[in-house]
Amino acid sequence: MNGRVIAGRYELSTVIGQGGMGQVWTAYDGRLDRRVAVKLLRPDHMAAATAADEMRRRFVRECRVTAQVSHPGLVTVHDAGSDGDDLFLVMQYVEGADLADHLAEHDPYPWQWAVSVAAQLCAVLAAVHAVPIVHRDLKPRNVMVKPDGTVTVLDLGVASVIDTDTTRLTHTGSPIGSPAYMAPEQAMGGAVGPYTDLYALGALLHELLSGNVPFAGSTALGVLHRHLYEPPLPVRQLRPEIPEALEALVLRLLAKDPQARPSGAQEVYETLAPLLPARGVPAGPLDPTRPFLRPHAPWPDRSTTPAPVPQPPVAPAATRPDVAAAVDEVKRLLGEGSITQAVDILGNILPAAAAEHGEHSPVVRILRKQYATTLMDDGQYRRALPELRRLADDREAEAGPADPQTLQFRYEAALCLEQLGETAAALAEYRAVLPYYTSSQSAGADQGRSFDIRHRMGHLLLAMGDHTAAHQQLQNLLYDTERVYGPYHPLPAELRRALERQQRMRGM
Repeated sequence: MNGRVIAGRYELSTVIGQGGMGQVWTAYDGRLDRRVAVKLLRPDHMAAATAADEMRRRFVRECRVTAQVSHPGLVTVHDAGSDGDDLFLVMQYVEGADLADHLAEHDPYPWQWAVSVAAQLCAVLAAVHAVPIVHRDLKPRNVMVKPDGTVTVLDLGVASVIDTDTTRLTHTGSPIGSPAYMAPEQAMGGAVGPYTDLYALGALLHELLSGNVPFAGSTALGVLHRHLYEPPLPVRQLRPEIPEALEALVLRLLAKDPQARPSGAQEVYETLAPLLPARGVPAGPLDPTRPFLRPHAPWPDRSTTPAPVPQPPVAPAATRPDVAAAVDEVKRLLGEGSITQAVDILGNILPAAAAEHGEHSPVVRILRKQYATTLMDDGQYRRALPELRRLADDREAEAGPADPQTLQFRYEAALCLEQLGETAAALAEYRAVLPYYTSSQSAGADQGRSFDIRHRMGHLLLAMGDHTAAHQQLQNLLYDTERVYGPYHPLPAELRRALERQQRMRGM
């Protein structure tokens, strides 16, 4: 027994997991009289002192975003916060074995079992990517197999707390994650997206079918180099009884170029479905037989078409909400960090404000701008994107394409596209706005924004598998940032580390 009590409520008992990102304990929730699991992270141990506070802020934000995802294949998060120097995450305690132990106990793993595990993981990933969230560290140790055969994914959102802007957050500048399951674009420091998790799913599925990860080595750098440049061994060369369609799917998931992988977890599930027991087709999303006919299937098209957000009808003038009072309430909620509540209020008062003041009035435009900003802060990039595009179009019609506010809206729209994993669209948007920031060459904000866009473009090029163009982009950026900031500024120092790491992996 440890005896330490977290947040005055959770008494730690036994360590059940330990790694680079912290410890996991069994604990006792004294308030609700139940067993829970508590994950402890130490920002000051994982990042430079200047980045520890940023990591704490990101941790709170990621916990809030991941709390939006409800799926039976995800571990339930009960609580989160800080306790002394530790960040803590309280989760349901999951009975069973992690997938790595499950594989070790049943080697060779029946291929039907591997298909069933992968199909369940597709359902989880489809729900996660629809938010959008990228897991970043999908591996057997982060998957639990429960006694009833269902799987539960752990550590959603935790890796992203550390992996975003990696080289600024770690002492070594090395990517966070597990090299054996790391996609080439993630290994090279590029932008990550749903396609990154699909690669990890391919590595996991390869391991279940063959008994070994697709690429191994004596050093992490050696493993990453093999991910970048070596083809995986087709699993049927080791186990001929595996269906050809399953082998082909694994090879597609492990494609070096993200564009050559399946379009999403939904497509992977549909490829796996014929290999699952045939159960029939449900009549529709409210068909009560659906859980039996297609157990654990992802909802069709959910990852690409968000469900419409219901908007209340515009009330008669006498009963319309008080817009000014609602704005004051939003300010209060944002000050308290209650972003999700603020989003709901802003979304509800916009129709009333438009009816009262006119769609193109300054009041409505300010509210719409706050709504888009708050949606981004809440991680709801899919809902923020159309709002930002609308704001950009309206502002451009009034002030032109070079107007600073027009450019800001377009830049934020590109950020949303990047977070949604729309790599090519994000790159095109950044390329469209970059000339406006570089042509003026004004000191300060414009130059800093220009460097930021060029940096993001380099990461997106890496994510698209264009390593040559990405290297040239980052090399040119390094030259310009050293000329402006000097060689010891954090940005050129980060760029040098990234380029050196890429050069090492390419030159091995």
